[in-house]
Amino acid sequence: MMHGIHPLPQARPGDLGLCPLRLQRLLDALQGDIDRSRLPGAVVLIARHGQVALFEHLGLRAPLRGEPMTRDTVFRIYSMTKPIVSAAVLMLVEQGRLQLEDPLARWLPEFASLEVLQPGTGERVPAQRAPTVHDLLRHTAGFTYEFLGSTEVHRAYAQARIGSRERDNAAFTATLATLPLLIQPGTAWEYSRATDVLGRLIEVVSGQTLGAWLQAHVFEPLGMKDTRFDVPEDWLARLAEPFPKDPDGAPMMVVTDYRRPGRHESGGGGLVSTARDYARFVQFLLNRGTLDNVRLLGPHIVDWMTADHLGDLPRASAGSAALLPPGHGFGLGVAVRTAAGLAPTPGSVGMYYWGGLAGTSFFADPALGLQAILMIQAPNQREYYRALFRNMVYAAVLD
Repeated sequence: MMHGIHPLPQARPGDLGLCPLRLQRLLDALQGDIDRSRLPGAVVLIARHGQVALFEHLGLRAPLRGEPMTRDTVFRIYSMTKPIVSAAVLMLVEQGRLQLEDPLARWLPEFASLEVLQPGTGERVPAQRAPTVHDLLRHTAGFTYEFLGSTEVHRAYAQARIGSRERDNAAFTATLATLPLLIQPGTAWEYSRATDVLGRLIEVVSGQTLGAWLQAHVFEPLGMKDTRFDVPEDWLARLAEPFPKDPDGAPMMVVTDYRRPGRHESGGGGLVSTARDYARFVQFLLNRGTLDNVRLLGPHIVDWMTADHLGDLPRASAGSAALLPPGHGFGLGVAVRTAAGLAPTPGSVGMYYWGGLAGTSFFADPALGLQAILMIQAPNQREYYRALFRNMVYAAVLD
């Protein structure tokens, strides 16, 4: 198993159908914003056909300390945790320990009597059907995120401090189960804390903590040596930090302070990782469930995971709708491109992707054998850089 600095074998960009000059144009665009103090730094990794064409580090990882970015810099990946935990759930399905049609309450009985808050009246009514494991994976269970709106449900999440790192996963689900759902299960897509619930589900089914199960069954087999829920003391110097003040003058998002230990292993947003580690996970998906002769998922299960599972379901809130551009649906833990056009960024049908709140993002394009990872800690600028990155990577593909 490979534990070097490079996640995968290397090749020259031209041998992989990628234009070196156009890849340099991408690096120049990022460096220009670093020079203008709009972006602290970045790690960029682009691979094709299982080989790394570009793996570069730019700028600073700790702007206050003036420390340069390195390839092994550790990033808060927030919601890029979701594809990993979703794949882990599907591993349990493959083992016959779980099924997606299982009602959530079969495994987590605290969710047996869920209620939905009626818009306008504030009345709580019983859920018309139980949310299932499938609903959790595709974000149709009725949960939400406190920052996606201002309804009474969003306020209840905030008042309960549902995102607190001080609760363990069992206490998190116990608290969430007392709060009303935003929508009836199965009726719309609402991006949510559902993947945090999946993290607790893995614990109940496996009998291990989420971190321990992922370490033994995902990170170790895939050689992901720098991915975990906490940041050990000797890793802190490698942790990327954002600017202390937003360069565009907006209120600054406060990122997780890993110098303070937390108890919540958030399946929806708690991991730290490196570009190298995440590239190994993405390549495992692109290889349809295998990497370096280790198979964790069957090829048809990965195809199922990365297919659209929403169909014509509406988006429940404007906050959620903004996360899925036109021509996109959602699979089991990843957004999926369903149309060649419609969206304001390029990509093949079947391309899948997701990103994290502090700026990290990835996409995988099976039709082109392409993956690309951008690691930054610039929370307020994340949407700008995701689009820039997507446009410029696709511009470099010449076949």
